[in-house]
Amino acid sequence: MRATPIFLLLCLFFRGPIAGFPQHSLSKKELKAQELAANTSRFFIEGEKALVLGDLEKAYRYLEKASEFSPEEPAISYKLAEVLLKNSQAEKALPYALKAAAGDPDNLFYVLMVAELYSNLKQPLQAAALLEKLTTASTKNQQYNLELASIYLNANEFDKALVALDRAEDFYGVREAFTAQKQRIYLRKDQLGKAIEEGEKLIISFPGNPNYVLLLVEILYNNAKLDQAIQLVNTEITKYPNQPELQLAAHTLYQHKGQISEANSFLLEAIASPDLAPSSKAAAFQGLLQEMKTEEREKLLDKLELLLKEVYPEDAAIFEAIGNRRKAENKLEEALAMYKKSIAIQPKNEKLLEEVIVNSFDEGGNYEEVARYTSVALEEYPESAEFWFYEGVILSAQKKDSSAIQALETALTLNTEKNPQLAQVAYSTLGNSLYQLGDQAAAFINFDKALALNPTDEQVLNNYAYFLALGKQELEKALDMAQRVVRKNPKNATYLDTLAWVLYQLKRYSEAALYLEEAIKIEKEPSGVLMEHFGDVLFRLGKAEEAVGWWKKAKESPEGSDSLAQKIKDQQIHD
Repeated sequence: MRATPIFLLLCLFFRGPIAGFPQHSLSKKELKAQELAANTSRFFIEGEKALVLGDLEKAYRYLEKASEFSPEEPAISYKLAEVLLKNSQAEKALPYALKAAAGDPDNLFYVLMVAELYSNLKQPLQAAALLEKLTTASTKNQQYNLELASIYLNANEFDKALVALDRAEDFYGVREAFTAQKQRIYLRKDQLGKAIEEGEKLIISFPGNPNYVLLLVEILYNNAKLDQAIQLVNTEITKYPNQPELQLAAHTLYQHKGQISEANSFLLEAIASPDLAPSSKAAAFQGLLQEMKTEEREKLLDKLELLLKEVYPEDAAIFEAIGNRRKAENKLEEALAMYKKSIAIQPKNEKLLEEVIVNSFDEGGNYEEVARYTSVALEEYPESAEFWFYEGVILSAQKKDSSAIQALETALTLNTEKNPQLAQVAYSTLGNSLYQLGDQAAAFINFDKALALNPTDEQVLNNYAYFLALGKQELEKALDMAQRVVRKNPKNATYLDTLAWVLYQLKRYSEAALYLEEAIKIEKEPSGVLMEHFGDVLFRLGKAEEAVGWWKKAKESPEGSDSLAQKIKDQQIHD
């Protein structure tokens, strides 16, 4: 809403003598009127200032004071209504707006304020009545016909809405906004023919504009008029041949009709056109990947891929589309190579960054390479809990535990439990890093949080049990967790070793030996830790010679403990 210009108000309120002209002494009545006008003006101006500064409470106080001096002044009532509307008090504002409009019925702003308040108060037809009066009384106010039509449309007054739109169209000519509203009305009235006529009128008014053709094609297609849609597209392509958007539409329509050969020819033409954006071509290429795999589809994809590579050797969208084809073909390594090329050109691609990061988490993979992409992702999306999480997992895998903790805590803060799975794995990884830094208490708290979200997470259960066993803490709890994991995974050597080590700490050496023997059978190349553990158990069972033999084997691997050399030298365990 526009306010009444200040200078007009000042003219209203300051009507005193002008310098240089003869002055006459004023009567008491005139002096009283002048004083009243001055007070009104002062409070009005202060109210305006407060309103501009956003202090609605102060603005209301000053304007209310101005109203006490000049209760019939429409401008003051209008401003009071404006303040109350801004303060979400539409019901309280309405009487003031009505008073302003009654005091100056020719003021457009006052009438529009009343209409807006009626709309806010869910009285649309009363707002419509005011807009009707505006649009029929003067040709200057035809812009309100579209708003009037929307009000009628929402109130299911379809015929009145059409009248308002026809009035607007008579004044402005055929416009997309008017046509879209009319089509919406005709479709709600189940008058498809009329809706089609409106679309045709728009196409005739703007020849050669493919967007208006596509709008009508969509209506025809959605209403099972496939042949009519095809005829329309073909007619327009004949008139204006170089319209790749319409060729893409023809491709889709012929596909739905089952005429694949015709569909494919239109697709090839569209993609060969220099007027179609690379992103649209990439989208069309990817659309083919959603179709059923056939020999004909693969031949077409080969042609299109060759064409796209030739025309766009360095385009992010094209690399992504080709990468998606490789992924669909289960050629993940090639797909990732294409995705990385795309990211190098356009790094702001959240979906693709996640695709590269997640699919690079291979066991023993190149963590430095993955870390490069988590850094890019965090630069582009610093508020993403997911990318902070991936960063934390990578840092933890690289044994950069202090940095990992910071990243994981950031991920958890940003996530705020929106993604329970992310939180669960973050707590688990955080627990591992905290343990590596020697903070066992904090590590175990995070393991408990992880298990609260997923009590069956085997990796958490295994690590938690193992760390408890190493610290000789809560061994019955550790035993329960280790047994639960082994029951589900009886052929996993790592889990068997954890259970054996818990049993070892409980001095149940014979049982521990059975699980370790099984683990060693399963592992083709047993780890140094596994062999050292087996030696320790054998020693406790009185088989010192065999124990030393396993300790020596463990020493040949890089995974044995610091005390291994001493055990071999002394041929015993030092508790």
